[in-house]
Amino acid sequence: MRIIGNAEEMRAWSLAHRAEGKAVGFAPTMGALHEGHASLLRASVAQNDVTVLSIFVNPTQFAPTEDFDRYPRTFEADCALAESIGADAVYAPKASGMYPDGYATYVNVERLTLHLCGASRPHFFRGVCTVVAKLFNAVQPHRAYFGQKDAQQAAVIRRMARDLDTGVEVVICPIVREADGLAMSSRNQYLSAEERQRALHIIQALTRAKALFDGGERKPETLKAAVRETMGALRIDYVELMDVEAIEPVEAIQGPVLLAVAAWAGETRLIDNIVLGA
Repeated sequence: MRIIGNAEEMRAWSLAHRAEGKAVGFAPTMGALHEGHASLLRASVAQNDVTVLSIFVNPTQFAPTEDFDRYPRTFEADCALAESIGADAVYAPKASGMYPDGYATYVNVERLTLHLCGASRPHFFRGVCTVVAKLFNAVQPHRAYFGQKDAQQAAVIRRMARDLDTGVEVVICPIVREADGLAMSSRNQYLSAEERQRALHIIQALTRAKALFDGGERKPETLKAAVRETMGALRIDYVELMDVEAIEPVEAIQGPVLLAVAAWAGETRLIDNIVLGA
């Protein structure tokens, strides 16, 4: 497995494989890999001839008050896991290469970023879209793999890829959960034992809402109220029912809808979601 540190070398590596008629798959990550990331890699290995994993903790998607400095960094273990799954290359650029002095270009996706995480973290999607666009330019993938846990991000990246004519197929993979239902996240390791138990109220709330929905409940406010009640032990950021593609609030449920939540367990912000009526 090859480790590549700059965009020019990464692009040359990928274009050489593309010239041979090989399909290039790509899983962009910030490292601290867990089984959720592994599922993206496995999907890419299964569907492409070569697979690239990127590891880059992107500073432009963190606010000054957020956890950029303490975000877990486990590069050697990440590379070992990627190689064991079958990745062919790891792209690990430096921040100084991604954002050199004088850097002034950013990518914004409108409308889809107004709500949910875009409302509570207004800096976030500009940073995400910019770094993913740069990664796409360097890696030159045919397919890129993202997780459904970050449902708004997945919709935003899919829209960006289409609107900018990247030619990249954005593949969304299912949420991977711990045995007790907690959605896997690199930030889970921040949780104390007590906070982790409280974090389980998130999946319990989503499960309760699904049971209500499956039983015929279609009033958005009733479903959201049930979620908020079940998540009472957490500090809630948002509980919203959204159009799956447009990421806009729905006033009436007439088809599949995204039930998305974000909450803090202690100082750790967690997100999760479920699609009702899929």
